[in-house]
Order: sequence, then C-alpha cells, then structure tokens
Amino acid sequence: MAIVSNTYLTYDAKGIREDLADVIYNISPEETPFFTLCKKYDAKQTLHEWQTDALASPDTSNAHLEGDEATFSAVTPTARIGNYAQISRKTVIISGTEEVVNKAGRKSELAYQLAKLSAELKRDMEAIALANQGAAAGNSTTARKTGAVLAFIKTNVNKEATGANPSWTTIPTGTRTDGATRAFTEAILKDVILQVYNSGGTPKVLMVPPAQKQVASTFTGIASTRFNVAGAKPATIIGAADIYVSDFGNVEIVPNRFMRSRDALVLDPRYCGVFYLRPFKQEALAKTGDAEKRQLLVEWGLRIGNEAALGLAADLS
Repeated sequence: MAIVSNTYLTYDAKGIREDLADVIYNISPEETPFFTLCKKYDAKQTLHEWQTDALASPDTSNAHLEGDEATFSAVTPTARIGNYAQISRKTVIISGTEEVVNKAGRKSELAYQLAKLSAELKRDMEAIALANQGAAAGNSTTARKTGAVLAFIKTNVNKEATGANPSWTTIPTGTRTDGATRAFTEAILKDVILQVYNSGGTPKVLMVPPAQKQVASTFTGIASTRFNVAGAKPATIIGAADIYVSDFGNVEIVPNRFMRSRDALVLDPRYCGVFYLRPFKQEALAKTGDAEKRQLLVEWGLRIGNEAALGLAADLS
C-alpha cells in the first residue's frame, strides 16, 4: 500500500511526548535466608566473645559402694570464643539538580538510591557470612573482618580427601582448604546430619545453593506431596522438596542464592547469630558543594554459639 503524498507522519513530527512507564522493574533478589534465621545480639566491643561448654560423656561404670568416701574430678573450664565486628557500608552522592527534576518511577532520586543501597548492603552481608572468610583483627591499614560460617565449622564435615577444615581455638581466623569436587549425594547429607546429631545439635535446616537444591529434591528421604504436620493447617509440596525426613527429625531445605555452589550447610538455628556493634544507620556526610551525600553503615559480626551444632557437606560439584 502507498502513503498519500504529504501525509504528516510521526517520524517527522516534533514535540511528541515520551512514553516512559512510571515504574522501575528490579529483578535482583533481596531475601537473605541465613540472616533471617539468625538471632540478633548487641555487642560492646569490636571483639565480641561468648563461652561454650559440654557435658562429660556418659559413664557406664558409675556405681559406688555404700558409705564410700567421695572423690572429686577435675573441673573443665568453659571455652571462651570470639569474633570480630567488621564495618560494611554503602555511599551515594546526588546532585541538587537531579533531586528536583521531574523523574519517572521515583519522586526523590536520593530516597530511591538509599532504598536500593540498603538492599545491596544486606545482600553483601549475607554473602560475607556464607563466604570462606576468616576473622581478622585489622589495623590502621587493613580493615577488620568477621569470621564467616565456613571459618567456624570444623567438627561435623563431610569433605573430599584433598580438602581441609579450618584450624582455630578461640577466634576463627583460618579458612577452609577446598578439595576436589564430587557429586552431592544423600549418603553425604545423612552423614553430616548424623555427625551433627551425635555432637549434640538438632539438625533443622539444610541451606543449599540453587543447583544443590535441585539435587536434594531427588533424595529418597524427601517428603511426598502430601505430608502430615502438627495442627489443622495443611502442608503441600508441589514440584519441589521443602522437607527432608531424616532419622533425627524433619529438616527444612532452604535455597540461598548467595552461597558458594560447592557448600551445603546443616544448621541448628539456635546457635546461629549476628551481633551489632553499630546497627544499620543512615548518615548525612559533610556538604561540600551542590550535592547531597549519604552513607549507610553497619558494624556487625557473626556469632556461632557452638560450631559443633552445625555441619557442612563440602566440595560439591
């Protein structure tokens, strides 16, 4: 078909308003599963400390004569454990002009950027807590770092032969030595759960990266699509496995995008915590020109009440 001569087209027109939707789509995930299950604590020093203890092994020869004179065993002192707080922050500077011009999707650029940075800061903390990072005291040229969960776990581990657990006594300054990778199997998971149970923990959560979540869904111990739970509220599992029925209780399977792909954590949430020396706060920094400066800051650290209550399936492909 032909266009009639001198037809005025949009291609030639001036002043056509833009058609920009008044919404901003952000697909980046904001959930932080590990921090969600952690207990929250206040700290008073950059080195936050706590104590651990354990009962003596059962004594099957604990039988005594009538009227026998008492003897006394040596008292085992508690263990003093600690971790450092690290400073994490995000900053933004917005010109005065950008703040007042008419914008699509947000009224205030400063408010929008602060909300975005807040989510990014929490994602950073989640990834740090699950990283292979040892604690560091820091100095005038090196930032303090908190020991991550992988730096704590050394008791209940199923790893490849070439891997090595971190070595520490009071502060988890070491890191894991990664070994060659192997497939994640139900036998590996059952072994870690058994180790945690034998150490005194109660396995409640299996936290896995996305690819390992799909592997775990194939295990034979997974609850079926119909699963009995206490109370009148029905539970349904469709197309995915959310509950693993172990020999020592039900274990919730929680995927976490911010974990390393080679790790699977067996957790007892009672012993997972985060401490804050300075909680989240927003600060206006000194104004030196025609712009607004803001800083989001938190000083925090990881507190694992007793690492023997946690377990790790390491070196997974």
